[in-house]
Amino acid sequence: MTEDIRDITIIGGGPTGLFAAFYAGMRGTSCRIVDSLPDLGGQLTALYPEKYIFDVGGFPKVLAKDLVKNLVKQAGQFDPEVVLDEQVRDLVRREDHFELICAKGTYTTRTVIIAGGKGAFEPMPLRCPGYETFMHAGVEYAVQDPEKFRDKRVVIVGGGDTAMDFVLMLKDVAKALTLVHRRDGWRAHEASVAQVEEAARNGEIDLRVFYEVREIHGKVRVEAVTIFDNRTDEETTLECDEVLSCLGFKPDLGPIKQWGVEVEKNRIKVDPLMGTGIPGIYAAGDVVDYEGKLDLIATGFSEAAIAVNNAVHFVDPSARVNPGHSTNMKVFKDS
Repeated sequence: MTEDIRDITIIGGGPTGLFAAFYAGMRGTSCRIVDSLPDLGGQLTALYPEKYIFDVGGFPKVLAKDLVKNLVKQAGQFDPEVVLDEQVRDLVRREDHFELICAKGTYTTRTVIIAGGKGAFEPMPLRCPGYETFMHAGVEYAVQDPEKFRDKRVVIVGGGDTAMDFVLMLKDVAKALTLVHRRDGWRAHEASVAQVEEAARNGEIDLRVFYEVREIHGKVRVEAVTIFDNRTDEETTLECDEVLSCLGFKPDLGPIKQWGVEVEKNRIKVDPLMGTGIPGIYAAGDVVDYEGKLDLIATGFSEAAIAVNNAVHFVDPSARVNPGHSTNMKVFKDS
């Protein structure tokens, strides 16, 4: 067990968790981040580092990896303890603190803020022969470096925001790009759909609606994919080098569900103070649910500040919940 007790331990090192760490430092409290991934940034780092984000205040557009870089720098001003590649297994409540039991150690803390996105994420699989065989040998579910797809023949499967983002990211990089979707309706932002449909009209991509994947072929790596029209069952085989499966992710809160917090549809129910119903345990970001909830990074930032301020007050009841504006804080006077 680590001897160093922290005022706040944040579970999750994505954008919400990083902003919570900054805010904890700004409030003068000791803080720790624990994350299961080997790098900070959550899904922005693990899945979408080259994706542009357009709805964060102050940035007309910003690459996910650059947003993470700035968030890490912002939080790093206050030297939070960072524990990466660590899996949370249990939480034990003591009289005046919690023990966070993880795979590699136990961490003591006065409060906990759960900011783990939607929990551990596992990609929804393409249920066809060849998917598992060629995983990471031509089959991927994320784009970490667009240059990997330079001059390749790419087939993207899906109809949500991720599929649209990857199409727009790779259409000028790939040698040939085909988007396959099982229907002609989309689960993506209207602006992205309009850009993709325009690219199809201009011949920049091959758009196949009402098509599904039947089989992925190859010897050592992907060489082709067979798709079929789900209205006629007519098959078409496309030669390709890469298949991007963008069917979404199955979220799982894992052991958090056993801690006594109220969970509904894999989300934690919180009150207006971001409290979970267990004194000293708060939550923020995509993991939470309440009336009017929006799954936005910008929303997560606000929730992180609310959670931290109330955690600070929980640790020290004499501390103000509302600290006022950052421009008036002593911690920034010399900045």
